[in-house]
Amino acid sequence: MSKNIRFIQGNEACVEGAIYAGINFFAGYPITPSTEIAELLSARLPEKGGKFIQMEDEIASMCAIIGASLTGNKVMTATSGPGFSLKQEAIGYACMAEIPCVIANVQRGGPSTGNPTHVSQGDINQARWGTHGDHSIIALTASNHQDVFTMTVDAFNMAETYRTPVVLLFVEAVGHMREKLVIPEEGELEIIDRLRTSLGKGVDYHPYLPREDGRLPMSDFGGEHRYNVTGLFHDMWGFPSNNPKTVNELLRHLVDKIENNVQAITRYKEYSMEDADYVMISYGSAARSAIHLAKERRARGEKIGVLELQSIWPFPTELIREKCADAKVVLVVEMNMGQIMAQVKAAVEKPHRVFLANRIDGHLITPADIKKLLRVIQGRGV
Repeated sequence: MSKNIRFIQGNEACVEGAIYAGINFFAGYPITPSTEIAELLSARLPEKGGKFIQMEDEIASMCAIIGASLTGNKVMTATSGPGFSLKQEAIGYACMAEIPCVIANVQRGGPSTGNPTHVSQGDINQARWGTHGDHSIIALTASNHQDVFTMTVDAFNMAETYRTPVVLLFVEAVGHMREKLVIPEEGELEIIDRLRTSLGKGVDYHPYLPREDGRLPMSDFGGEHRYNVTGLFHDMWGFPSNNPKTVNELLRHLVDKIENNVQAITRYKEYSMEDADYVMISYGSAARSAIHLAKERRARGEKIGVLELQSIWPFPTELIREKCADAKVVLVVEMNMGQIMAQVKAAVEKPHRVFLANRIDGHLITPADIKKLLRVIQGRGV
């Protein structure tokens, strides 16, 4: 059987991944550089019996997918920085009410309207802390189209597994470049579907009572069971509660269901890490330059390796500590002011040996940019 090979944009690879994962509802609002995701799904979803709605703004888009998810659909919205900012309150609601949904954020320069058509990785901390209160979140990223596809599938699977919003942190450079994508055969990648309650009509259903494995079975809203959904602290029936014991247990559950599964959630790739004296940690489009430089310098006998992060949140602290344990120098390559570097410094035993190679001017960081800093570090005898 011939492979389904495409030559497409990264945003289209995201669309293909969403369709493979079983998306059947999308609500969004056009914004550069993510608009192609909405545009393509407006055509593709009706073809497979799904629904596409262009909403009046980003807030309404997020609220629409929350409602659609509650009724049993696999859902996604797509945006960029300013729209992602507007979605934060509703993302917090989805965290509290434990509603599966996927939010693709194709990052651009900011803050405010920033640099709409240029690359940035400035929304890393926003994905983690954009919505108020103690909570946890899953955020994934990718540096190439094949991984954009895979991470999109993983995002839907994780949203359904942990009943939580999942953020896809892509960037303009990957979203708009074109390269090969091999679409897997049906069944080649695991697809996790909604875990629905086995309780029949008329049986007392507890929408927020986890099973022994931590998963919460759902009942389609408007279906066999009537239940309450609220953004307030609530009990196992979904009714608001300010009882200290109930509040404490719910908040710990919202955090623990993700933070206690860091190992299962973590996605990464490594290149020439087995004996690396110099370890570059990178993610997204910046990782392409780091990998290119590492291959080039390896050919010259330098022991340089790359750890490419594909899951950003929850942050893989133990992985970072393990992989960097023997490194003389750790160089974090990213296109912001050091948002992941701060996490790496907190994770490793020798934070004074962690350095930042970055670029924040709207242009993709290049291997030459990284090499320049590396030469400065080596010149200091580090």
